[in-house]
Amino acid sequence: MKKVILLCTLAVLMFACKSTSATSTNTDRKTQVAMKGNWVISSVTYPGSQYVKVNTFQIADSECFVGSNWKFVSNNNKGTMALTKANCMAFSSPITWFVNNDGQFVLKVLNAGEKARKVREGYVLYVANQTESSFQLIDKIDVAGKMTDVVYQFQKVN
Repeated sequence: MKKVILLCTLAVLMFACKSTSATSTNTDRKTQVAMKGNWVISSVTYPGSQYVKVNTFQIADSECFVGSNWKFVSNNNKGTMALTKANCMAFSSPITWFVNNDGQFVLKVLNAGEKARKVREGYVLYVANQTESSFQLIDKIDVAGKMTDVVYQFQKVN
């Protein structure tokens, strides 16, 4: 039996939805260790961005994630994320994460003091174009029946 999580994003005059089934928990340690440290999202791109708005992680418009700060700790799969962009809602949260052997980045956004095992919903993105100083997380969403890639470009801070 596979667990399916349905994540929906409100778009201008249409909905963008994503169905995610249970994922492998076997970790890709090499990819995870390469992500260790402080990162910033330098851009968020996807086709039709002038018409469709993506509500990233059910937190804020994807544009509000540009300039957001992320810290990944690879030895315990914890970290933090913070939105700081002007004219956007300020948001900060602890996270848990891992990269599995299928190249999937599995993320849970936690409330302060909340244990990851108590959080039943998360997000699955794909890791791409990883170097020492950058990588991409790609979210696949359904926009009006067409699968679309939302690309989050990360740059290393230190």
